[in-house]
Amino acid sequence: MNDRQDLDLGAIRQRLEAERAELLALSAGAAEERRPVELDQQSVGRLSRIDALQVQAMAQAVEGRRRGRLQAIEAALKRLEADDYGYCSDCGEDIPAKRLEIAPATMRCVDCAG
Repeated sequence: MNDRQDLDLGAIRQRLEAERAELLALSAGAAEERRPVELDQQSVGRLSRIDALQVQAMAQAVEGRRRGRLQAIEAALKRLEADDYGYCSDCGEDIPAKRLEIAPATMRCVDCAG
């Protein structure tokens, strides 16, 4: 059992789950921007196609960052389930409550993260 009395694990879980839901909704909403760009130059002009390719590339980059954040959230939720939340994954020391309040998915203390 996690003995961190300085952490409100229920509130942290709610924040992580809310952020996960928001990221999944954003991902679904941006799916159209990530779709392949039509190569038919009869229906789309060259400059419009270049613009579409740039929009697609930016959307894919944002999605990559979003997926990384989702992985961090999923890992934090697993640590909560395993009663291992709030401890540095490198050194095992307590991660300060203030750091977890600011970044609830963090898995390293300040010393190990630096």
